[in-house]
Amino acid sequence: MKITADSPYLYTAAETYALDAAAIAGGIPSIQLMKRAGRAAFDLLQERFPAPELINIYCGAGKNGGDGYVLAALAAQRLLPVQVIQLAAPEKLTGEAHQAYEFALQEGVKMQPFTHATAPSAGVIVDALLGIGLRGAPAEEYAAAINQINQSGLPVLALDIPSGLNADTGATTGVAVAASLTISFIALKRGLLTGRGAALTGKLVLANLEVPASTYDHARPDVERLHLPALLSLLAPRAADAHKGDFGHVMVIGGDTGYGGAALMAAEAAARSGAGLVSVATRPEHIPAILSRRPEVMACGVVSGQELEPLLARPTVLVVGPGLGRSPWSEQMLQQAVKSGLPLVLDADALNILAEGRVVPAAGYQQHSPWLLTPHPAEAARLLGITTAEVQADRFGAVRALASCYSASVILKGAGSLVASVDGAIGVVTDGNPGMATGGMGDVLSGILGALVAQSLALPEAARLGAVIHACAADLAADDVGQRSLLATDLIPYLGQLL
Repeated sequence: MKITADSPYLYTAAETYALDAAAIAGGIPSIQLMKRAGRAAFDLLQERFPAPELINIYCGAGKNGGDGYVLAALAAQRLLPVQVIQLAAPEKLTGEAHQAYEFALQEGVKMQPFTHATAPSAGVIVDALLGIGLRGAPAEEYAAAINQINQSGLPVLALDIPSGLNADTGATTGVAVAASLTISFIALKRGLLTGRGAALTGKLVLANLEVPASTYDHARPDVERLHLPALLSLLAPRAADAHKGDFGHVMVIGGDTGYGGAALMAAEAAARSGAGLVSVATRPEHIPAILSRRPEVMACGVVSGQELEPLLARPTVLVVGPGLGRSPWSEQMLQQAVKSGLPLVLDADALNILAEGRVVPAAGYQQHSPWLLTPHPAEAARLLGITTAEVQADRFGAVRALASCYSASVILKGAGSLVASVDGAIGVVTDGNPGMATGGMGDVLSGILGALVAQSLALPEAARLGAVIHACAADLAADDVGQRSLLATDLIPYLGQLL
């Protein structure tokens, strides 16, 4: 999913309504905004589908349907083949939606109720059913229309948001339109970019409907898209007389029996991401493999927390969790890491052990050293004591709760990864691809994060830059080997290019 929009900010439905109201109060009539939306959607449709065999527009009862009626009228004016499939009887339309219907009727648009319509088999479909106000599952007839759209096999242009998708959370309750292309009006809605939104939105385009820049002063979103060029400025250029001690020492703690590869991937990613020194504390049997693969890494075999403790005087940041496992050895490693007082990047089984409450009691979360947590949805659910489905139903709420409960910076991984800091601000990662759904990706991410913290970035800054670097490296690697063949270690050569 690529985004062609300059604004970094992402809005809730309520914030978008506030922008809409401000534009109207500023002198733009509501019907004019609707006509601009219909025109923007029509222009985009013409650009992407210049000679459609038939334009099939599914129109609902609200303003989203009104946008669809305007598009239909404009298509008819150009003598393009168009039909409207109505989910609401004309007499139920009110306000601007009814005016738009009259406009389409005036232009001779063919219309028929959904109950009597034949399923489209040619051309392109326009989804103008539900808009951003939906909060639950679509009503039965609307759900049937959505299923018909999805089963058509035709390209779909969604107006403002794919119908059935929650604009605030990126979750769905019941069915939702799978769009090829979505045009978002006035502002980008945050649900388009994470959770199910990442899969349903298709290519995303923003049309600001020519509202004045001052309009955006009426809503203050605390969610933004993360852009690599802006984030790279967090890393200062290296001085000509720099030495390795200037760039910190990352220690990766992990690699229980059988899981040495995870610790190695994290260590190698840390080394490639600019850490001055990288060491690994792991089971002794993994040492030969680590040294043969990456001799620049200092490898230490430890069999107990007692052996680890004196080694913790050297690092500046600890990455704990890659291949850590759930054994007594694993718990001892995490216990010593927490006691060290060093900044911690916590991943994988470190999070699962943490969730069990045996290493740090809940009362201790406010007193610990700086933490950066990197859970996937199931790990986040364990940390919060809820289900994975509940995490995915409101990823923004979940990541904010994690940051608050654990006094930590948090990366909630998944499609449209979310990065939260303790102050409540959230960034959304819109780079990355489905090829990242493979083992070891989180280990590479944790190594990147450790290296950025070692280079003196504050944990919230490291979380934002690291999450985006990781995703962009995956995109570059996928361009080379393909998404289906992508391996976690394929990302590592691209880290140097990006940094």
